Amino acid sequence: METQNETAPILTLRNLNMRYGEKKALTDINMDILPRSITAFIGPSGCGKSSLLRCFNRMNDLIENALVTGEILFDGQLNINDAKIDVTQLRRKIGMVFQKPNPFPKSIYENIAYGIRVAAKSTKSEIDDRVEDALKKVGLWKEVADRLKDAGTRLSGGQAQRLCIARTIATRPEIILMDEPTSALDPLSTQTVEELTLELKENYTVVIVTHNMQQAARISDNTAFFLHGELIEYSPTKLMFTRPNNKRTEDYITGRFG
Repeated sequence: METQNETAPILTLRNLNMRYGEKKALTDINMDILPRSITAFIGPSGCGKSSLLRCFNRMNDLIENALVTGEILFDGQLNINDAKIDVTQLRRKIGMVFQKPNPFPKSIYENIAYGIRVAAKSTKSEIDDRVEDALKKVGLWKEVADRLKDAGTRLSGGQAQRLCIARTIATRPEIILMDEPTSALDPLSTQTVEELTLELKENYTVVIVTHNMQQAARISDNTAFFLHGELIEYSPTKLMFTRPNNKRTEDYITGRFG
């Protein structure tokens, strides 16, 4: 179920299982995620794709009855599930963009500067440069350069989501996790975020959960299809959408269920 590529994976999952109390959420997940690529997770609601995404930066730690077992190797060495892991440091390396834009109740500038300050000691000039660079990378600089003191919460939905992406990349992660990042956006904003995501893979690894199969087909390099907590199929996106190996995958992408 792994993509064939000579590049060493940035994430390696081996026998990953997860449960919420008595309820099994993920069963024996084995897969490799390649660097500087976009990997899409698809499948019906409740299939485990968001639960898996949250395993990558230990967000499931915040859920009292969640239990994750198995290995997630980061860069082939660091086991993300190790109890000794510094979770704060991990989340700087593996950033996350959520379903609904969630700017901090701070200025546009402080939304980005805050994480930079927390991550390391930086001069005012260094922070200014990194804020500008992050906003330019998400195509927001020209729109907000003259109102950086305005509240980030006053931006439109699409702008706010791009601000959240800028906030994520400002701390210089290696991986960006996106959990349904366009589901709350209008079509034009969705297109803008999709185009931005394609640009991001030049410097980052992107893993995106989406209910929108057309979106997965448009922007991802590899796609994983989940059903009832199991990884049913994982292959290059073009192959999955034209010649799926599993009948259940074919039934899902052709709309027979979901």
